[in-house]
Order: sequence, then C-alpha cells, then structure tokens
Amino acid sequence: MKRLAFTLLELVFVLIVIGILAVLAMPNFRGHPLQDAAEQVASHIRYTQHLAMVDDKYDPTDSTWYERFWRIRFYESGTPDTYYYAVFHDTDKENNIDTTTHTEPAIDPLTKKYLYVGNSPTDARNNKRMNLTDTYGITNIVSTCDAGWIEFFFDNTGRPYVNSISTGVTPPYSGLLQNDCNITLSHVDGNATITIRPETGYVSVTYP
Repeated sequence: MKRLAFTLLELVFVLIVIGILAVLAMPNFRGHPLQDAAEQVASHIRYTQHLAMVDDKYDPTDSTWYERFWRIRFYESGTPDTYYYAVFHDTDKENNIDTTTHTEPAIDPLTKKYLYVGNSPTDARNNKRMNLTDTYGITNIVSTCDAGWIEFFFDNTGRPYVNSISTGVTPPYSGLLQNDCNITLSHVDGNATITIRPETGYVSVTYP
C-alpha cells in the first residue's frame, strides 16, 4: 500500500530547507540605498510638478510673479560634503525657505512632515529623508543642465525651468528647460541618473 502523507520528520526537514533558502535569498529583498534615494528624489520632482500645476502662481499685477514658482532645490554643505534638498514655493521671493512661519515648504502627503531638513535636529517636522548623505550615503550630486546650485521650477502647465529664473533678472520663459537634464547621484555602490525632459517634465531613473 502506498503512503500518501508526509511524516512529521519529513515536514520538519522541508521547513528547515525553506528557512535556509529564505535566509540566503534575503539580501536580494533588502532595499538598496542608492535606488531608494534615486526613486525618492524622482517622486519628489514629480510631486513638485503636481503642486505647481494645482497652484498657479501667475499674477498679471506682479512682473516677477514667476519667482514664486514651486521648486525643488539641492544643497551641499559641511565637511565632508553633505547633500540634501527641499521642495518649496518662494512666497516672499527672498530666494530661500521661510522656516519661521513654515508656509513655504511642501508637506509630505505620506508622513505629513515638511519636505526639507529643518534647522533643529529635535524638530518633529524635520524630515531626515531629505538628507541624502546621512540617510542613504550619497557622496555627490551633479547636474548637466545648469551652473551653480541644482534647482528646478515648474509652471502651472508642468513645464520645467532651470535656476536662472530665481534671480528675477531674466524673462521667465528664457529659463525653460531646453534639453534633457541629468541629475547623477553618486554612492559607494555606483551611480543613479535622474532625467528630466523639457516641455513635459517627464522624469525617469536609470542605473548605468
């Protein structure tokens, strides 16, 4: 007579084998810091574009209305270099984030934290994920589309602009992105490139 059932010993053996295979495969399921950072930045660029499209800053009575555009700006500071970024709109047109009233930074729709790194390490609104060096180990950020700091603006149609419009000395449409812009994040494990395309503002991520 054929035995159709497993014995308890066989069942235990199978569970042990499955456990060993799961442990060996586990590293493949862990998040990669470089990929996590790149996907986060890409999603925040898309979110900046979304905010700009639902919050039209055009004002016919203000000749520099475009300085209030929603933007994403990257920063570098400290020794060794620390890279972080923020998403905000410049209501007072002072070319920085108003950290007193907290009316300018965007709010993360998932965590309800501000999309910037606060001045105080004990501030509950301080979003540590915006610090790409401390959180993900990013060692460098470079851009192919503009000199100076890395910054992008979006208008109410979703078109991307580069940082030349933040000074208020050039006509707004001269700052429109004309060619693909690549932002490269560097990590000890390699690089990730985030590409923003002109006119549509389409964002993609590649890992060369």
